[in-house]
Amino acid sequence: MGNRSVTADPILLALVGPTALGKTRISLDIAPRLGAEIVSVDSMQVYWGMDIGTDKASLAERKRVPHHLVDVVSPCEPFTVAKHQELAFAAIRDIHMRGRLPLLVGGSGLYFQAVADTLSFPEYEVAEKVRAGLEEEAARDPAALFTRLQEVDPDSAAVIPAGNVRRVIRALEVREITGVPYSRFQGRLFAGHGAFDIIAVGIEAERDLLTRLINRRVQGMMERGLVEEVQGLLREGCLSRTAAQALGYREILEFLDSRSGLEETIRKIELGTRRLAKRQLTWFRRDPRIVWFKLEGDEESDLRHLEEDVLGHLRAELEKRER
Repeated sequence: MGNRSVTADPILLALVGPTALGKTRISLDIAPRLGAEIVSVDSMQVYWGMDIGTDKASLAERKRVPHHLVDVVSPCEPFTVAKHQELAFAAIRDIHMRGRLPLLVGGSGLYFQAVADTLSFPEYEVAEKVRAGLEEEAARDPAALFTRLQEVDPDSAAVIPAGNVRRVIRALEVREITGVPYSRFQGRLFAGHGAFDIIAVGIEAERDLLTRLINRRVQGMMERGLVEEVQGLLREGCLSRTAAQALGYREILEFLDSRSGLEETIRKIELGTRRLAKRQLTWFRRDPRIVWFKLEGDEESDLRHLEEDVLGHLRAELEKRER
């Protein structure tokens, strides 16, 4: 890469932040201009067949801009952050070997951090067994699982709803795999001692704008057939507990089980998405390496302006490393 030292850490670009702010759109536009390929750090886009609810780039868009870690596993199979890390490292090595740049894109904080800071996990088989055991326990007695979280990590239990089984499992999984409570685990991140030279950008917006964009996104998913997508997954006969707990899918499953009306379901998805966005911002704002850019409005020109600002920053940082 130009005049960079051969001993310098390999560069890793990143575009992160809360849902619904246009990360996918921006990444599709800037990746070709940076000579980059996209590596997803979204915990649910790994599942094939879960397209609308995870707001994946279309097949045509993925053909135009290479994507990695999208559609890699059946939704009936378990998938862990450790496995994602393993696959992401392999993709990043391949991208670098071909003289291109990896661009991490997504809003799953732990998945991003596992790659960016080269977090240490046990072998995938061990992590898979931990996740499977927790899922079995949750199927038998989810309340008991939450009680255990309260005992081993009260700080996480204080902010994770007891009914959000997926997040309870995630917190316990991190605790069992790393030996560190999920709450304190986050505080130990961002040390900057990973294997990469990180150039990270975050996208944010004022609360009213974010709420408006979230509601628009949810409405668009419903119009594109989120209910029908979930029905199709059910006909296939297998949804892992993790996949079934994904935001949007969980609420539609409840709707199909006649536990709520459609309008109520839409409101639940909107509320859940707002809460997710808040958690995402809380996580990423702890990382001092991320340079933040604010989306100022919901017009096409606002997104274009933001896109050019992000691109300009990334190019400037890359030029610094060439000197």
